Amino acid sequence: MEPGRADPLTVALPSGVPGRLAGHVMLWLNRQQDVLDLLDVPPGAAVLEVGYGPGGLIRLLRRTGARRICGVDPSVQMRDLASRPHRAEIIAGRIDLRLGTAADTGFAEAEFDRVVAVNNVAIWPDLRAGLTELHRVTRSGGRALIAWHGGTRPSLITRSNALPAEKLDEIERALRDVFGTVTRRELTSLTCLIAVR
Repeated sequence: MEPGRADPLTVALPSGVPGRLAGHVMLWLNRQQDVLDLLDVPPGAAVLEVGYGPGGLIRLLRRTGARRICGVDPSVQMRDLASRPHRAEIIAGRIDLRLGTAADTGFAEAEFDRVVAVNNVAIWPDLRAGLTELHRVTRSGGRALIAWHGGTRPSLITRSNALPAEKLDEIERALRDVFGTVTRRELTSLTCLIAVR
């Protein structure tokens, strides 16, 4: 493993003590207000986060006018960690955090107005299957946002996790093949690809 990089298995499927630590590090490192602003969640929207991890973006989404906030993540430990602060809203049905993957969300076709994945697209086992599933669950006129480490002023840690330009271009091409229209936006510490269905 390269210095400065996390163990891919710990990041992709956090469990045990290393998984809990990874979750807390993710909450600390992934400041996602800019993502929320770019996602532009309209009142009454249904939102899906793919790979919600410890739930940092879920916490921000609950402050929006979203009617329904859902998420899928392959880690039981991350589901439990992300669910803790939202027990009342989970019981009420506003928040629904499930086990699942980008390629198999378990949700119905055209169920979401906004779909978002932050810092996990590069570890999906099958990029094309994941993007096809995101397209399937996004409503006509809806928006899918995929973000990865990068941006205009990345920290040292963010720079160490940035993708090579050719890999980012490959993800953008694949997203364009599935959705059609894609734009790239650089935030402070993230490179974002936004697709409209």
